[in-house]
Amino acid sequence: MRKLLVGLLLLLLAAAGGTGLWFWSYLTTAPAGRDEVIVVIPRGTGVRGIGAILAAKGILKDDIRYLALVRFAGLTSRLKAGEYRFPAGLTPPEVLQLLATGATIRHQVTVPEGLTVEQVATLFAGQGWVRRDRFLALARDPGFLSGLGIEVEHLEGYLFPETYTLIRQETDEASVLRLMVAQFERAWATIRPAEPGPMTRHQLVTLASIVEKETGVAEERPLIARVFLNRLQRNMRLQSDPTVIYGIPDFTGNLTRAHLRQATPYNTYVIPALPPGPICNPGRAALEAVLRPADANALYFVSKNDGTHVFSTNLADHNRAVRTYQKTR
Repeated sequence: MRKLLVGLLLLLLAAAGGTGLWFWSYLTTAPAGRDEVIVVIPRGTGVRGIGAILAAKGILKDDIRYLALVRFAGLTSRLKAGEYRFPAGLTPPEVLQLLATGATIRHQVTVPEGLTVEQVATLFAGQGWVRRDRFLALARDPGFLSGLGIEVEHLEGYLFPETYTLIRQETDEASVLRLMVAQFERAWATIRPAEPGPMTRHQLVTLASIVEKETGVAEERPLIARVFLNRLQRNMRLQSDPTVIYGIPDFTGNLTRAHLRQATPYNTYVIPALPPGPICNPGRAALEAVLRPADANALYFVSKNDGTHVFSTNLADHNRAVRTYQKTR
């Protein structure tokens, strides 16, 4: 601010004489009849380009006085790109001060638990942050993944559900993916087991993604995690509908018996183990449920059609629960 004030003083001295009043009016008068305006200054825009953008929005007049103000205030290389909110009543020096300090608009974007990478891409693309095709391509690009230090073939499971603060002109596909993976790593560091267990991190994340899709009831997650762990220990198929759905391209919403028999890498009615990778991006609670499952002997569960489930330790009880709560497919 001090440098700006010094620049204004120099400007006034330079303008002394017949044009002094003209310059003074420019410095002290805000454009009339303007409401609050939001403006995006693209990266790489020069001083003249910024002046043209601001003038087009009625924020200031783009003439020799603007150029003189920028020069004498020492702001030629200090005006920053970004998305700005310009309240009504700002004078040209106040406008330039806003640009020089980089006081850009911060946006909050919430990514819910349980979205797939494709759904995350759609969410960010729908708000104009990324191009969906580039986002999805980068999420499986070997070079990019190597740079993240994460040994996976695809980022499914590692885009952590959270509310993120983003800034226009500073956000692209790579920065969003880096931000989400970094948040996953921070969360994992606080909940990971102290000692390595029989399952790899990728397997744990995969199981957590299945738990995430099976229930939205917080208190059920540790029990559902235990069911799947019990089944894995007994070499039983997981028989999880969400895994089947994930493996069906362009799923329409109607899961049939034919789907359950269809051989895909993700059909846990067919394969005798975990699928090859996560089926969504699980949240912290689902990850914790897998790492700290309930103490139970249950091997089966069936939906009660109200968001909760009935759990059983044997097939006979499970079949009775199925007849009670589910129609035959």
